Amino acid sequence: MGFGGISIWSLLLILLIVVLLFGTKKLRNIGGDLGTALKNFKGAMRDGEESKASEPGQIEQSTSSSDSAPAKEKDKASPSA
Repeated sequence: MGFGGISIWSLLLILLIVVLLFGTKKLRNIGGDLGTALKNFKGAMRDGEESKASEPGQIEQSTSSSDSAPAKEKDKASPSA
């Protein structure tokens, strides 16, 4: 028994039929296109994770700067009063 109840001979027969139907050149092109698509997908996922990691720092910096702005206004207002 092979993978999930399919013997190795059945898998080889299926592979032979696929090669006869599509040809080796077409299968090579499909494999290359699939590999390129996976590579691009992984790169996009990596870029998305990097941008997510940098977002919380940017949000914290913007909130901390907005928190300090009212304190400065209070300081300016109290000496003149």
